[in-house]
Amino acid sequence: MSGRSSLNPALVVTAARIALIPIVMVLILVDDEGGRYWAFGLYVLAAATDSLDGWLARSRGEVTVAGAFLDPLADKLLVAGALLCLIEVGDVSAWIAMIIITREFAVTGLRLIAVREDLVIPASNLGKLKTLSQNVAIAWVILNVAPQWQYDALLYLAVALTVISGAYYFIMARRRLFEGRVPAPDVTGDP
Repeated sequence: MSGRSSLNPALVVTAARIALIPIVMVLILVDDEGGRYWAFGLYVLAAATDSLDGWLARSRGEVTVAGAFLDPLADKLLVAGALLCLIEVGDVSAWIAMIIITREFAVTGLRLIAVREDLVIPASNLGKLKTLSQNVAIAWVILNVAPQWQYDALLYLAVALTVISGAYYFIMARRRLFEGRVPAPDVTGDP
């Protein structure tokens, strides 16, 4: 990973995704049909750029510390921003958003701890499936053209995959962080 943080094509894509977040949020909050279509289109566009920026960085040999930090942050901000606005307009229950947002930032914190220990916790296929399920559910709710049971089914699937993948990351991190480590000796003399 390169330490340079100069603006490269991958960072431009990530920055564009971050710039789209407040626009998507406003369009959801306007809560009219035209706004929802635009919010849907921009959300899908922003979510789709997640793969593009990573591919650009790797293919051009321009993986940077800034990109490695901003890319997952942009993903989490996109999901969190959309969910918070969907709560505000009454389309998503707060408990669903809290589970998803809490997991996203908990895993980010876990990754930061792992980095301090010189460990990388890579994205798993389960994590990628979770991201896809979240983005499909959120985009479909934003579009707001289907019966409620479809939104509920997609959101419950996203919540289930969110919890399962979060547990997987914590189990994997625990094993990696503590494997091969001998417990510190008890210096107090207590048995």
